[in-house]
Amino acid sequence: MPVATLNGIDVYHERRGSGPPVLFLNGSGATLAGMGLLLDLFSARVDLLAHDQRGLGRTAIPPGPYAMADYAADAIALLDHVGWASARVVGISFGGMVAQELAVTVPDRVERLALLCTSPGGPLPSYPLHELTDLDPEARRPRYLPLLDTRFTPEWLADPAHSADRGLAEFATQDGPEKSDEVRRGEREQLDARRRHDVLDRLGVVTGPTLVAAGRYDGIAPLANSEAIAAAITDAELRVYEGGHAFFAQDPSALTDVLDFLAS
Repeated sequence: MPVATLNGIDVYHERRGSGPPVLFLNGSGATLAGMGLLLDLFSARVDLLAHDQRGLGRTAIPPGPYAMADYAADAIALLDHVGWASARVVGISFGGMVAQELAVTVPDRVERLALLCTSPGGPLPSYPLHELTDLDPEARRPRYLPLLDTRFTPEWLADPAHSADRGLAEFATQDGPEKSDEVRRGEREQLDARRRHDVLDRLGVVTGPTLVAAGRYDGIAPLANSEAIAAAITDAELRVYEGGHAFFAQDPSALTDVLDFLAS
């Protein structure tokens, strides 16, 4: 099992594919075990490096609290471990926050930066998902769905024309296996670090080509947040897609654009 001891913790990671080196950073609560299909799409075009971030999956759950700087430091240590002096970096949601923290910490090591459905924090945070953690699943679903996509009302999802969106909504809100108290602690520590994310005033140091991709109907990381990121980074392009927080699963052109940007 590919585990490296980085910054005092065991970090599970995977590397697959060939092409330009790309570091992939996952979203809140997400693990590599649940992202196989997406990782396969990326690794068909690039040399992909991905890991379970601290507190999640097959990586250790150290004592908290965690800071965004800790997540960025783990990513930098992983680059060192595989011998990459620099890489292209893609971050989804929480991973986009880590990617921003990484890019402002070591801008010379980031060749290209792709930020998907994310926020700069501070005055422009993503929705406080930690407020939903203690809700009963039946109470969480109606709160979460219009955050996932602001169009996701019961009427919208009942329309036969939106069957694909209904499938996405059902997948996003299905109950997973029961989690141990320790697993839940790791997830809570991540959400607490996410709550304190604030990088907006430092984004000006990022100078490499940057793609900021956003869903028009994202209620977790609103479009205004991506607009602010793109405005703060000198060489950034903003692209808006027809979808919500999971726009890359809703708009067929999105992943193609992101992969073309990373592989070019």
